[in-house]
Amino acid sequence: MDLLRLITCGNVDDGKSTLLGRLLHDTKSIFEDQWDAVQRASERRGDAYTDLALLTDGLRAEREQGITIDVAYRYFATPQRKFILADCPGHFQYTRNMVTGASSAQLALLLIDVRRGVTEQTCRHAFLCTLLRIKHLVVCVNKMDLVGYRREEFERVREQFMAYAERLDAADIQFVPMAALPGDNVVEKSPHMPWYEGTPLLYLLENVFVRNDANHQDPRFPVQLVIRPQDPAAPDFRGLAGQVASGVFRPGDEVTHLPTGFTAKIKSIRDPNGTVAQAFHPMSVVIELDRDLDVSRGEMLARPNNYPTASHEIDVMLCWFSDKPLDPTRRYVLQHTTREAKCLIKEVRYKLDVTSLHRTSEPGPIGMNDLARVTLRSQAPLFWDNYKKNRQTGSVLLVDEATHATVGAGMIL
Repeated sequence: MDLLRLITCGNVDDGKSTLLGRLLHDTKSIFEDQWDAVQRASERRGDAYTDLALLTDGLRAEREQGITIDVAYRYFATPQRKFILADCPGHFQYTRNMVTGASSAQLALLLIDVRRGVTEQTCRHAFLCTLLRIKHLVVCVNKMDLVGYRREEFERVREQFMAYAERLDAADIQFVPMAALPGDNVVEKSPHMPWYEGTPLLYLLENVFVRNDANHQDPRFPVQLVIRPQDPAAPDFRGLAGQVASGVFRPGDEVTHLPTGFTAKIKSIRDPNGTVAQAFHPMSVVIELDRDLDVSRGEMLARPNNYPTASHEIDVMLCWFSDKPLDPTRRYVLQHTTREAKCLIKEVRYKLDVTSLHRTSEPGPIGMNDLARVTLRSQAPLFWDNYKKNRQTGSVLLVDEATHATVGAGMIL
């Protein structure tokens, strides 16, 4: 069965958690004791209705403040598809959490309160979704019940958003007018909006086509671990364990080891259930070669005549996570696939204003949640692809050497 990874994003109080709660409730994906607990919590708070957002707001601070702080993951399935939902926070100060949730998503639900229309945070999240190459963007114009389900209010918000989206690199944008709290156009089509000719949200999620989104053209296998079992039954076995980043690998294929450039043929491929005829993203497998090569963690297998770029310098669009500003004089640890290397900030080229998409030529300090284009120089060579071409080999993380905290995430340009 197909798996779809999706996130909810948008401004705070636009109804992200309530929408997820409605989806879970109406698809009967919650247990009775969970529902009873949410009802009791709503009664204790004096709510006039059962607050569906409590199904995803798991932290005490979230429940007390009525906001989402951390990324909450939920799982559910319908007869057509399985889903992994990431409920991302809407506050500006938690933009880094939103980036974390969006980094592995295939589809984004962008919530907009129809009364407020497009806000700065709406623009920020829409830009980040397209920057992170989420190809499918569903704009949920929410709280239609509070404007009498009027079509002109929906059209006003759609025009607002499309005026901003013209400058985005978005492949697929769809709009759904809805009211998440009463459930209009979430699972069932709403009788209150007969002018809406599209499908309810769940039908759209069940049928959106995402199989072509993965890169099956450029085989990349970052080595995570070399396996040599001390087993008399396999005294000479030597396998390379890792997750296929992209492309397809089959027994008999010739592969090149990077950085040495030596070649070998794949003898066998195994997953936890035994040998397999082929491996592709996101399978985690063990590849056995027909000859011994000196391979270590952080190195890569690719196909001859289809190599990634190898260099010490990369240009990235960096999202800064730390509350301490980026310090160009400091050294950071760069993580790229399974490789770690120390790096320096060679140049900060510009900072980006996500609401206007203008570049600041004199960027000044890069603070938390800022986006900036920077040039990184690493101590060891990296084998990388452009992020637009390959999300796995085109992304990096920056880690503070002293605290080991992740301070930034970058998309290679």
